[in-house]
Amino acid sequence: MNHLDPARHVRGESQYLDDIPVQHGTLYAAVVESPVAHGQLLRLDMAAALQQPGVLHILTAQDIPGENQIGGIVPDEPLLAEGHVHFRGQPVALVLAESEHAAQTALRHVRVEVAPLPVLVDPREAAARGELIVPPRTFRLGDAEAAWAGCTHVFEGVAESGGQEHLYIETQGAYAFPTEMGGVRIISSTQGPTAVQRHTARVLGVGMHQVEVDVTRLGGGFGGKEDQATPWGALAGLGAFVARRPVKLVLDRMADMRMTGKRHPYSSDFKIGLDENLKIVAYEATFFQNAGAAADLSPAVLERTLFHATNTYFIPNVTATAYSCRTNLPPNTAFRGFGGPQGMFVIESAIACAAGRLGVAASEIQRRNLLREGDLFPYRQPTEGCHAEQAWDTAASLYDLPGLRREVEEFNAAHQLQKKGLAVMPICFGISFTKTAMNQARALVHIYTDGSVGVSTGAVEMGQGVNTKIAQVAARTLGISVSRIKVESTNTTRVANTSPSAASATADLNGKATELACLALRERLLRLAATELHLNYEGLHIEDEQVLAAGKPADTNWEKLVSAAYWQRISLSENAHYATPDLHFNAETNQGYPFAYHVYGTALTTVRVDCLRGTYEVEAVRIAHDFGQSLNPAVDRGQIEGGAVQGIGWMTLEELVYNEEGRLLSNSLNSYKIPDLYSAPKVLEVHFLDTPGHPRAVLRSKAVGEPPLMYGIGAYFALRDAIQAFRPDAPLPFSAPMTPEKVLLNLYPDAPSTLHAWTSPAQPNFVTTSVDC
Repeated sequence: MNHLDPARHVRGESQYLDDIPVQHGTLYAAVVESPVAHGQLLRLDMAAALQQPGVLHILTAQDIPGENQIGGIVPDEPLLAEGHVHFRGQPVALVLAESEHAAQTALRHVRVEVAPLPVLVDPREAAARGELIVPPRTFRLGDAEAAWAGCTHVFEGVAESGGQEHLYIETQGAYAFPTEMGGVRIISSTQGPTAVQRHTARVLGVGMHQVEVDVTRLGGGFGGKEDQATPWGALAGLGAFVARRPVKLVLDRMADMRMTGKRHPYSSDFKIGLDENLKIVAYEATFFQNAGAAADLSPAVLERTLFHATNTYFIPNVTATAYSCRTNLPPNTAFRGFGGPQGMFVIESAIACAAGRLGVAASEIQRRNLLREGDLFPYRQPTEGCHAEQAWDTAASLYDLPGLRREVEEFNAAHQLQKKGLAVMPICFGISFTKTAMNQARALVHIYTDGSVGVSTGAVEMGQGVNTKIAQVAARTLGISVSRIKVESTNTTRVANTSPSAASATADLNGKATELACLALRERLLRLAATELHLNYEGLHIEDEQVLAAGKPADTNWEKLVSAAYWQRISLSENAHYATPDLHFNAETNQGYPFAYHVYGTALTTVRVDCLRGTYEVEAVRIAHDFGQSLNPAVDRGQIEGGAVQGIGWMTLEELVYNEEGRLLSNSLNSYKIPDLYSAPKVLEVHFLDTPGHPRAVLRSKAVGEPPLMYGIGAYFALRDAIQAFRPDAPLPFSAPMTPEKVLLNLYPDAPSTLHAWTSPAQPNFVTTSVDC
């Protein structure tokens, strides 16, 4: 079956937050922002703003009845600035007015006086000054320091990866209503309803039971609404709580880009050692994460970088150290891949560095070092059901890797001003929240007397098709048509204490909980059938809404059985809880079994570069991917295609630039470029690997949300390959994204300095140096 929602989307019937009919008496909120990136907050002059027509209230930190704090992992983020401001765009006050126009007009009359303080934007500088969010973390396997002496080849270098704007279609927002019991109900565009509930309750000084959060669907999230939806929900809730009127707060696009965090930029050092057979003997990496002004989810993102520091390779001696660096930028946050892509980019850069110095193809080193069954990751979890070599060999055979290589070489020999490049990108991605306690979910299933079914879970639908999969799980388990299933909105009063829809674990956790609830209901109904029909329970089954006994139709069907259960006073509701078994991780030793399973795959990427202009196109991305036993091939294929293109955007076009004052320069779609139809691969093929799946995956259908983004890394290295075909001696730093401007400068490194001046304004987050490569 296909995704359940697109037909409603294209007819305009799907309801998003801003589509909700406005309730009588609604106030509109607008946020007063800090005009500077760092300073002492001296005074807020709101007198002129309060005189504007339609303005009712301007709330500041002093108006918060509870605690002015929304930090999760680290309590370091006030809802409204108090005493100091730490990034440009930080919320300082909240205007409540009778109309959006009145609220926006009032903003222009608020005077924010700040005594400027030094601004930090470079993570290495922040680390040097001791400005860290949390203490550094190190993962170790073997003894890398001792292993260098046994290496035939040792190379060092620096790799820089930029940030990335989420650019969800629906911007951040919330609509809050006061309730008669003194609490609030919030409709929020969030991936984490419980996070919004928890922090709003904290801000208001009430119990979580006084805050209801409801989510029907999101117009995209990509991680940007996992933690960063919290301030807008809490601000709307605060407004409704204080004013005792509904409050609507929806950011416009430029405000959203200006005020919210992005994918973390990283500046990283690497050192790699190989033996004479190109086996990687030792690897060291040091990651400097640009966390921004507050922790948000940075420590967890940093941890996943360490988990994925060696990608899909077995390296016996590894030391990987990571620093979460506090700077004066908006707090950076979760983004599809959650730190994994940054770590994987560095190991691929190290391999490319070694390959270039040794005069061999990077794929020679990659293939020889792929994980095999039983190999240890740096956190000492062994591989189980490892399909790294299968994915590589399938892609290489199916898409004729030697033939593609010959085609590239022949094209390059025949063309002087156009060059092609080829890269192979294998991936390995762990599936689970790395904080073990978050790997739990609940489902509430009601069977109504007409045989229809309502399912409530903690999963949030944001276009990824999770509601479709949950409906499939319920229908398949109960043996009925999916048309009988309705997946309800995600609501904290129906399913409490939920983990966010993130970490590629949403379908697994909530799908497994749904399966458990439906299994319990099915057993209850079939035991009734066995009693009433005098049949053997063990031989009973429900298929296509017909009760079967030993494979043959019995004298009842789904509707009759449900009706009989009701009249027999048998419960037709079930609440089930699922917790992923066997997971554990010791954050002190950085060892354990943090992932339920791993997903594998390999992509072959070819690009063509116009060496006169620096422009390029991604000709083809050909992927062999480990879906397991795909529950919904149409949805899963869409996730692979979308994820790969989003990864290509991060690695090529999407250049996030702040100046030295912490001002976002790429602050609109005029200056921040994302892949469009013309920059997407001309050919995008996806092959479903023949793998058995994993029992911890829902119905053995492996998670597919985040892994495909890493295929986009191959586009960067394919472009690098094409540039080297034109200028073999070009000193190519490992600096992503590889924008057309960077391509041009790498093609002509000896061009006049005036050519270099127009690439971009000062961008201290992305300064590139090289130690060896």
